[in-house]
Amino acid sequence: MSNTIIKTNFNFPGQKSVYKGKVRDVYSLENDRLVMIASDRLSAFDVVMPKGIPYKGQILNQIATKMMGKTSDIVSNWLEATPDPNVAIGKKCEPFKVEMVIRGYMSGHAAREYKAGKRQLCGVALPEGMKENDKFPEPIITPATKAEHGDHDEDISKEDIIKKGIVTEADYKKLEEYTRNLFERGTEIAAKQDLILVDTKYEFGKTPEGEIVLIDEIHTPDSSRYFYKKGYVERQEKGEAQKQLSKEFVRQWLISHGFQGQEGQKVPEMSDEYIESVSERYIELYENITGEKFKKADVSNIEQRIKKNVEDYLHKH
Repeated sequence: MSNTIIKTNFNFPGQKSVYKGKVRDVYSLENDRLVMIASDRLSAFDVVMPKGIPYKGQILNQIATKMMGKTSDIVSNWLEATPDPNVAIGKKCEPFKVEMVIRGYMSGHAAREYKAGKRQLCGVALPEGMKENDKFPEPIITPATKAEHGDHDEDISKEDIIKKGIVTEADYKKLEEYTRNLFERGTEIAAKQDLILVDTKYEFGKTPEGEIVLIDEIHTPDSSRYFYKKGYVERQEKGEAQKQLSKEFVRQWLISHGFQGQEGQKVPEMSDEYIESVSERYIELYENITGEKFKKADVSNIEQRIKKNVEDYLHKH
């Protein structure tokens, strides 16, 4: 097994505080700067799995960096530099407490709710007579409130977001506009790779100057679901499962082993072989999404590598 990074404990120059999320650890520095480290932790059903996935952090960080570059004409983003394969450095923003989830197809959570008989999701009416993985007449936005420290994110309607004062009406209008435009761009990027961008989530923040910017990750297999375009129509017509490029394969494996993150359920043991296969799937995701060969970083001492690369960068900038 390759080395993985599942915990970080850095002390960078000018460091003020650390926030540890499900997958990323965010170090706040002086001058409103953030160092975000994409760990190799794997989270599913809002639960962090006990073992790390080799190269996963590098894959997520590098896809997000590429996608930020390809969408910066639509909305500015927080990113300043990526001095290490697992690290992004950028400007500190005040995050909006909602995730903007947009769905082009009836898949995942939406399909599970639909199967349970619900015909409304986050205040959005769902058409009758749809099958799992059918395309919506047009993409729908189904926001979720961001969970504090490991609780489940919860569906919420646009009306409730505005009524509860989570986001102002003017800001929410901007978030919706950016979300639709980013999804359209993501769909075009995916199509060039013979993929379908099924659904995704975007997170936004506000700079101290009041500008809305894109933060966190974008169009990665952790935040998005992709299908292979080839054979999509045939599979739908035959009622077969779609060929996916996303973390869904891990969720399905967990479900088949009796785990959905519910009270009293125990995370099934993941063998080294299974972990290795997940790592290989993530590399496949990277290569399919970006159209580029994945170059494995040196993982002989990831902590030391990150520390050196970040400190060198901060020293020069």
